[in-house]
Formats: sequence, structure tokens, C-alpha cells
Amino acid sequence: MKYDVIVIGAGSGGCVVASRLADDPNRSILLLEAGPDYPEYEHYPDDLKYGYKPDASTQGAPHNWTWWAQGSAEQTEMLPAPRGKVVGGTSAINGQVLLRGVPEDYDGWASEGNDEWSFINVLPYFRKMETDMDISDDFHGSEGPIPVRRFPRQEWLPFQQAFVQSCIEAGYPEDADMNSPDSGGIGPVPMNNPEGVRMSTALTFLREVRHRLNLTVRANVVVRRILFEHGSTGSPRAVGVEVESGGEVYQVDADQIVLSAGAMASPQLLMLSGVGPADHLREMGIPVVHELPGVGQNLRDHPIVAVICQVRDDHEQDPLAPRTQTALRYTATGSPDRNDMQIMASSFSTPIGGADPFEAGGVRIQCILELADGAGEVRLSANDPHVQPSLNYRYLEPERDRERLREAVRISVDLLRHNAFGSIVDHIIQPSEEDLASDDALDRWMRQTVFNTTHASGTCKMGPSSDPMAVVDQHLNVHGLEGIKVADASVMPNVIRANTNCTTIMIGERCADWVKMEQ
Repeated sequence: MKYDVIVIGAGSGGCVVASRLADDPNRSILLLEAGPDYPEYEHYPDDLKYGYKPDASTQGAPHNWTWWAQGSAEQTEMLPAPRGKVVGGTSAINGQVLLRGVPEDYDGWASEGNDEWSFINVLPYFRKMETDMDISDDFHGSEGPIPVRRFPRQEWLPFQQAFVQSCIEAGYPEDADMNSPDSGGIGPVPMNNPEGVRMSTALTFLREVRHRLNLTVRANVVVRRILFEHGSTGSPRAVGVEVESGGEVYQVDADQIVLSAGAMASPQLLMLSGVGPADHLREMGIPVVHELPGVGQNLRDHPIVAVICQVRDDHEQDPLAPRTQTALRYTATGSPDRNDMQIMASSFSTPIGGADPFEAGGVRIQCILELADGAGEVRLSANDPHVQPSLNYRYLEPERDRERLREAVRISVDLLRHNAFGSIVDHIIQPSEEDLASDDALDRWMRQTVFNTTHASGTCKMGPSSDPMAVVDQHLNVHGLEGIKVADASVMPNVIRANTNCTTIMIGERCADWVKMEQ
């Protein structure tokens, strides 16, 4: 069996790449996914379809890989690292926020030798992917497959109303459109869940092209490794994949491989295939095909600490109600990075790590470091695609990261003292007064309670060949190899100041265009 293109991973990047390439009837595409597939909407499971309950990203949920990660050095328990195990990938189990990074994110990528990725160059792809149901202007799309909407003020829950009121009276500006280039302040979050339905890339991009005979979607297929031969330029060339399906192992060939397994599994699969840090590969008993020291390094995410509150006995909550409606984006004191912080109100305490350690009537305010200085790594745990890699975020090691999060916690505590919360919040559960008594005490609490936003990125970072840690060039080709691109969140040089789904879709759009031009 041979295809023009094999796409590995049917998530936010892979579904987009496959669907856009299928526009050409003369190009054959094979889209591989380790999880199940639900082609018919009528058979789509409720945990994927409905965005708020059941929680598809909870550890042990049927379409979650249920991987674990080390957060900070002080934590004794591992953090959940949810990843979608289904066609649609993590876009099928996520929180449904379709928020772009700020222009400085992409211009920052361009300044590192990736000039194709300036904001002015990526904006058309953001517009191409979406149909904004609220705003029509030069910065928003109206014909794309992903619907975008914002909860109107009259639908905000009481806790959200109080949060917005407290922020406005604290002096933060109102922000009606967080996907505007000049966004900043307090306002509604752009979501891709009209009528509460999580519009994954499976339900949007892929659904439109499934009928095309040149596109084959194969679910429940584990890719064991990428296969290489001696290329025409002397570099190794990707020529196919070794896969496992139904207990049997097969080889499938292609002219082009696009790796879209995500920021955790893409570096894992490269290393299993002999591409990565040479010493680590030899340690794992894997023959080195091509040494690339940056594979698995530069693991980026958004560290979160949560201020947890107990609500008053007479404040009723609906567990099926929206968890996310509004957020505050602001710049930390003294920071040169605009909108490097976010504070988000969650109307009830959703489970963390599969079990909710707080009282059933709890609510929380999440303090999110949107542009951390710290970075972690992904390394192999075994020479086996069925064994999850070792994930270490190394959160809150830089002092600047702790300083900005400390400020966010204290801002959140001050906001909760506003009289708008008087009829809702009974008391703060954590942090305690002792935790707030000093910077050292607050640092200790943050290191013990920090968790992840599941916005992993950066582990196959793009950059010029002069960057020793770059894995792909700005056209997403793996350095030193032929016939293989990477198209997912792993190629981001740094995590964007936003949820990663929207930008990963944009990366898939750009990758598809480059494959079309090159073949």
C-alpha cells in the first residue's frame, strides 16, 4: 500500500491537514488515528459531543489517553496530562476555547528566524478556519468550518457576573473581543461550542470531506515508528510507517509523512524512529537515524494555580452549566510581555486529576501564567509506543514565573473581597492566610498546587538550522531529513498567550498549503 501523504494523528493539526489535502482528487491521503472513530453524528458519544458534562478530559475518561506528568519538583503526585484518544484528538475533549495568541506571539516567532509566521502572515489562516457568529470585520472569518461565539452578558452565570463587575471596578478595561489584535482586559471568551456542542476538527473539517474517495481514515491504528531510507540528497528520507492494527504489524508507504500526534506524542514517535538526542536514543536501545538534540526539549505550557472558594449554602449551582464564560487578560507589573497573565473564573470546581478534592459547592478563580520563562522536556520511558513517555514540566523554577503568579493570586483574593461576591462566596478554602503571609509561603503553596492547562507545545520547535535546538524549519520540514513535516503544537517556538487549539488548527492550514505547493 502506498499513498501520496500519510498524516499521523487525527487531532487539531492532522484533521485539518488531511481535509485540506483531500481537495485535490489526484492526491491520495491516509489519516491514521490510534483511537476510535465516530463518522456519524448520530453515534457521536455524549462525552465528546457535549462540552460540560460528562467531562471528557477527566483521567480515565473513555477517550483520554490518561497520561501523567511531573509538574514541579516539590510535588509528590503526578499531574494529569489529558490527550484525546479519538478522531478529533484533543479538540474532541478540550474546553472549547477558540482564542488566538496575541500578534506579538507570532511576530516573536518571526524574529527567531521564522519570518513566514509573522502575525500579518498567519491572520488570513485564522480567518479561513472560522465563522465568527458575533463579529464581522477584517480580523474575523465568516466562511470557515469552525463556529465561534461568545456568551452574551445576559447568559453569564452569577459567579461570572460578579467576577466581571469586580474586575471593572478594580480598573480593568472591558474587552468585547479577545481575538482582536488589541485585546486586553475583562470580557467574554470566544468559544467553539454553539448550543453546548464541542465542535472538534472531526465534526468540522473532517466531516466535510469524509465522502471523498482519495481520503482514507483509519482508526484504532498505533504507529510504531516512521521508516527511513537513504534519500536523494544523502539525508535519510521518510518513506512510510510501521503500524499496528488488530494485533498485526504492517508497513504502509508514502511520498510524504506529516506528523501531527501532538506535543507529547510527536517527539515520542520521532525518538522511537531514531530521530532525537543521540545519547538518549542509545540509552533506550534505539539505532540513531538522525541526531536532533531538540526533539522533546522546550516543553511549554501554561502553569495554573487556583484560588478555591466555598459558596454560600443558598447559592445554587448547576453542574451542567458552562464552566468558562469570561476571563481577564492583563500584563504583569513590570513585564515587557503584553497579556502575559490571565485570570479566569470557573463557576464550579471541576475535577483535577480525576477526583475533586474540594467540596461539591466550590468555585475557583484560576491564575494562569500565559508566557512562562520555564520549560520542561519529553523523554522516552521505554522503546515501546504503548508506554507513555516521561513528561516533566519543571514548573515555577524561574523566579520571574513565581513573581507573576504570586501577583495574580493576590489580585484574585482582592477581587473576591468585592461586594459583588457577597451573596455567592462564603470563604476562601485555599490559599490559606498562612500561605498568603509571605512570598516564601505563597511560593511554597504554588509549587505544591500548580497544575497544567493541557496546552503542551514547543517540543519540536521551529527555527533555522543555525539554532541547535530547532527540530523543524519554518516550512515545518524536519531538519536533516527528507519527506517529513510536523504540524501540531509541538512546532511552536514558545507557547502562545492563549489556548492552543486555534493556533494548532492554523498550523495545520499552513502545512497543507506547503504540501500542496511542494508536491
